[in-house]
Amino acid sequence: MYSNGYIFRYAAILVIIAAAVLSTANMVLKPFQERNMAIEKMGYILASADIKGVNTKNAIEKFNDYVVEEILVNSKGDVIDSYKEGKMEDGKAFKINMKEELYKKSKGQDFELPIYVINKDGETIYVLPLLGTGLWGPIWGNMALKDDLNTIVGVTFDHKGETPGLGAEIATKQFQDQFIGKKIFDDNGNFTSIKVVKGGVKTLPEAARIHGVDAISGGTITSQGVDAMLSNVLESYLPYLEKHRKK
Repeated sequence: MYSNGYIFRYAAILVIIAAAVLSTANMVLKPFQERNMAIEKMGYILASADIKGVNTKNAIEKFNDYVVEEILVNSKGDVIDSYKEGKMEDGKAFKINMKEELYKKSKGQDFELPIYVINKDGETIYVLPLLGTGLWGPIWGNMALKDDLNTIVGVTFDHKGETPGLGAEIATKQFQDQFIGKKIFDDNGNFTSIKVVKGGVKTLPEAARIHGVDAISGGTITSQGVDAMLSNVLESYLPYLEKHRKK
C-alpha cells in the first residue's frame, strides 16, 4: 500500500507535468492560431468588398494586393495613422482591438477605429469593421462603402453561437445581399444607418426602404443585435464620414 504522502506527491508531480505540457503547447500553437485568425479576418474584409477567389492559401497575398491603405481614426474623425507601405497586416489599424475601443466609447472615453481602403479595378472602397452582441454572444462583420461613403458595396456578418436556422442566418448570402446598394445617409445628408426591419422593408415608407433590410424570420433578437451593432458602430465612424464623404 502506498502512503497518503506518496500518493499526494505523485498526483502533484502529474499536475505540474500536465500544466507544463499544456503551457508549452499553448506557446507553440499561439503563433499559428493568431495567423489563422488574421487570415480569417482578411477574408471577411475582402469578401465585404466582393473580392472573389479568396481562400486560406492566398488571403494574405490578396489582402496586400487589394488593400492600399489602412486608416486609424479617433473619436473626432481625425486620421491619426495612415499605413500604406509594407505588409498591410503589420499596420496599426489591423491590430486594433474593436472590443476594447467600443468599450471606451461606451464609457465616454476617446477611442480609435480602423478603416481599410481597397482598390478594386480602379474603384475605391472603404471597409468599416463592425462588432456587436446577438442573442447568445458576440456578432461581428464588415461593411464596404463606395467612395461616396454612403452607398453599400457589400457586407459580411458572422457570430459565435446564434441559433442555426434562425439568428445564424446573418452569416448567409441571402441575408447579406440585401444590403448591397442601400444607403446610410438620406437625401438631406442625415445619418440613417441601416434598419433591420421586423415584418420587412415593405412596412416602411417608400423613401425609407433604401435604408432598411428584412429582419430574419424567427431571429428577432439577433436581428435587433445587428440593427444595434450597425447603429452604434456606424455612429462611431460618423465624424470621419461627415468630414470626408461626397455631399
